[in-house]
Amino acid sequence: MSTANSKRFAPAFNHTTLVILAAALILSAAMGIRQTFGLFIGPFSFDRGLPVTLIAFAIALHNLVWGFAQPFAGAAADRYGSAPVVAFGATTFAAGLGLAAVAPGGPMLIVGMGLLVGIGVSCTTFGVVLPAVGRVASPEKRSMAMGLVSAGGSAGQVLMVPLVQGIRLNAGIATSLFVLAFLMLMVAPLGIVLDRRAQTGAPLREPPLAPLVSLRSMLAEAARHRGYRLLTLGFFTCGFQLAFIATHLPGYLSLCHMPIGLGATALALIGLFNMIGSWACGWLGGRFRQHYVLGWLYLIRSATIGAFFLLPKSALTVVVFAAVMGLTWLGTVPLTSGLVAKVFGTRHLGTLFGVCFLSHQIGSFLGAWLGGVVFDLTGSYSLLWQATVASGLIAALLHFPIDDTELHAPALGSKLASA
Repeated sequence: MSTANSKRFAPAFNHTTLVILAAALILSAAMGIRQTFGLFIGPFSFDRGLPVTLIAFAIALHNLVWGFAQPFAGAAADRYGSAPVVAFGATTFAAGLGLAAVAPGGPMLIVGMGLLVGIGVSCTTFGVVLPAVGRVASPEKRSMAMGLVSAGGSAGQVLMVPLVQGIRLNAGIATSLFVLAFLMLMVAPLGIVLDRRAQTGAPLREPPLAPLVSLRSMLAEAARHRGYRLLTLGFFTCGFQLAFIATHLPGYLSLCHMPIGLGATALALIGLFNMIGSWACGWLGGRFRQHYVLGWLYLIRSATIGAFFLLPKSALTVVVFAAVMGLTWLGTVPLTSGLVAKVFGTRHLGTLFGVCFLSHQIGSFLGAWLGGVVFDLTGSYSLLWQATVASGLIAALLHFPIDDTELHAPALGSKLASA
């Protein structure tokens, strides 16, 4: 009996584990590479004579393009599978990095690091890989599985930041960007793994709403759902805070006369502790109501940012700040995507999370770009540090009242009929 049961469940376990591993590798490459962009602001400015505002705009633009492209990338993966979407995205991502490597001026840098990288990231990160994981994981394990993928994806930040820093210092900007482009191409085939179907014979467990509702009706229902609107608005803050810190922390530490290389160390530490934080948030999301966990996460993050801004700067305060920020860095993603899946199911998860993620990326664009604008105008980042604290407090207030009740087809039908 036990032997038969082990044979029956082994394929499902092996398949789910394989999908989680492939998703983590794809996410690790894409997220790890984009987290290094802050290291290029100074070199692009000094070596190529580009203004900080323009470089910050190129980095910010990829966040905005990512946000607008994410719903379409998610919808394409929902309909055609992850393999073609990931392959297209990885190739486009690599092309953007290559173009940035040889860019002699602002326009080519904006097209490469802004437009092409933004499209590539949308096809190789959360809105494509997490729905694939959500479909193979059971509902009670879904938040944990997404947390594991997000944690595995953080390994890229831990590895990429010191790698890029070392290559850039020894071989220059162009070589480091070409190496990153090559690494991106290496993960292109992994989308095939995300599309494999486990041969378990077990039906996919979905909320009663999901199999009966078209994408158009689901989007209409999501637009009317107060909790989804609050979640989308709150996700703006996550993007704003993370993009500002990832893009401008190295420059801010230089202004504070911190040792050279401490900015890269801080970014690597954020990635290291994010591995723990993403897993922990996924674990907490499986045991507590996810919107409550999100609310407390934003409160902790804002308190940490405020304390770091007010306290005297030292290597110790930078390390502690990076560690605590890492624990709260991408934990919002498995919680947010898990909450969307809980309410609306996984059939259209790529699209629904993509729409929600657009708000995140608008915040990312503003966080990265306004950091450069405010610095060029005032010579200081103080206004942006204060804005990140205030936005986090607002996000916490938005998340606590979210209704996470699972939607059912009869309720939806009556709403559509009365609409």
